[in-house]
Amino acid sequence: MHHLESDRGLHIGGQWLAGRGGLFDVVDPATATPIAAVSDGSPDDATAAVDAAVQAAAGWAATPPRERSDVLRRTYELMHRDHEDLARLITAENGKSLSDARAEVGYAAEFFRWYSEEAVRTEGRYSPAPAGGARTLVTYRPVGVAALVTPWNFPAAMATRKIGPALAAGCTVVLKPAAETPLTALAITRLLAEAGAPDGVVNVVPTTDAAGVVSAWLADSRVRALSFTGSTQVGRLLLRQAADRVVTTSMELGGNAPFIVTADADLDAAVAGAMIAKFRGGGQACVSANRFYVHADVAEEFTERLGKAVEALRVGTGDGAEVGPLISEEAVTGITALIDDALARGARVAARAEVPGGPGYFLAPTVLTDVPADARVVREEIFGPVAPIVTWRDEDAMLRAVNDTEMGLAAYVFAGELQRAVDLAEHVDAGMVGINRGAISDPSAPFGGTKQSGLGREGGHEGLHEFTETQYLSLNW
Repeated sequence: MHHLESDRGLHIGGQWLAGRGGLFDVVDPATATPIAAVSDGSPDDATAAVDAAVQAAAGWAATPPRERSDVLRRTYELMHRDHEDLARLITAENGKSLSDARAEVGYAAEFFRWYSEEAVRTEGRYSPAPAGGARTLVTYRPVGVAALVTPWNFPAAMATRKIGPALAAGCTVVLKPAAETPLTALAITRLLAEAGAPDGVVNVVPTTDAAGVVSAWLADSRVRALSFTGSTQVGRLLLRQAADRVVTTSMELGGNAPFIVTADADLDAAVAGAMIAKFRGGGQACVSANRFYVHADVAEEFTERLGKAVEALRVGTGDGAEVGPLISEEAVTGITALIDDALARGARVAARAEVPGGPGYFLAPTVLTDVPADARVVREEIFGPVAPIVTWRDEDAMLRAVNDTEMGLAAYVFAGELQRAVDLAEHVDAGMVGINRGAISDPSAPFGGTKQSGLGREGGHEGLHEFTETQYLSLNW
C-alpha cells in the first residue's frame, strides 16, 4: 500500500498535501488492524479545497464537452488497467470479499464510461413562444462547485457515481470520502489526474471531522450543490443546513427493501436473487433485501433452499471467501441485537453460515423464520447478512406491510407471471424494483428512492441534470 503515500492524502488543486488535523488510521475489518495512516483534513482544508475548485471552475466549464468526455473515458480505461489493485484495496479497507470488490470496480468504472458518453449529449431546446413575438431558447449549464459526500460501503462506486456526472456537466468538485474507506477514493483521484483532469477539478479531503468539513462547505457561498449518500439521519441534518443557503441537494439515503415471493414464483430464481440482493457485500448496501415476504404455500421450501445456500457460504477473507467481515465492531454488536430481539419475540434461526474465529468483525450470515411483523429486524434497516422471513396469504395485507415504512428505495418481486409481477411492483412505493432479478443497480438507469430514502436520482440521463441549472433566453422576434 506504500505507493499510496496516504499520509499526504489531501488532494487540493492538483497537489498532494498533509492535512492540518494530523493523521488517522484506516483499519482492515478482517483483521481489526491498521493498514494505512491518512491525512486528517480540517474545516480550513475544506475551504482550501473550495478555493481550488473555484479557481478551476471557469476553465473546466468552458472545456469542450468532447474533451471532458475524453478525461472520463480515459479514467474508465485506467480503472480497468488497475482493476486487480483497486479490488484488493477495496477489500483491504472495506472488508468485502474479493469477488464482490472486483465486481464493484467494474461497476464503478462503468459510471465514467456512461458519463463520458452523456457528456456530449447535453441537449437544449428552441421553440416559438405560443403568444408569438418571441423565441424561447432553453439551455443547461453547470451548477458550479459541487460538494460530494460518500459512504464506506462502496468506496469506488459511490465516488465515481457522483464525480462522473459532475465532471460531465462541467462542474468542479470537492469530495469527502468516508473515514473508514478513504484509500480507494484517493486511488481513483490519482487515475483522474493521470487521465488529464486539470488541477483543481477534483479535490479530496479525507477527515474524521465529517461535520466540520461538510458544514464548512455548506456555509460557503461558492458551493452550489451537495450530493450526499449515507444515512437518513445525517441526510436530514444536511438538508437543514442546506436550507440556510438554498443549496441544490441530491440525497441517497437509507432503505428497507422488501423481497416479495409469490406462490407461483420460480423458487430457484428467487433463491438465486435473494443470495445476491441480501448477501452481496455482506448485506451492507442501501438496496439490500431487508425483509422477505414469502407466500405461505412456498415459505417452507423457500426457507429450506435459502438456508442450504446460506450454510454453504464461505465467510472469511482472501481469494476463496464469498462474504467478508462487517465494517466495524459496532456493526456486529448492533446487528446481533436485532437478531436477539427477533428470537425473543418468537423467531427462530433456520440457517447459519460458519464464521472464522480470530480478530475480524465477522457475523454469521443468518436466515430467520417465523419472524413477527413487529420485530426490529423487519422495521429497521439491518445493513448486514441477516434474512428475516415473514409469511403472507392476503396480498392487500402484504402490500400494506411492505409499504408501511418511511423508506422507499428498492424492492424485489419474484412472481411466475410477468404481468402479475409488474402489477405488484407498481403497488410498491419504491424508487426501484427488481422483477425476477436480485441486482438492480445500473449506471444507465436512474437510481434513487421515494419518501425518506432520498431526493433526486443518480445514474441515467437524470444523474447529469442533478449537476446542471436550467437557463432560458427569451429572444425578441
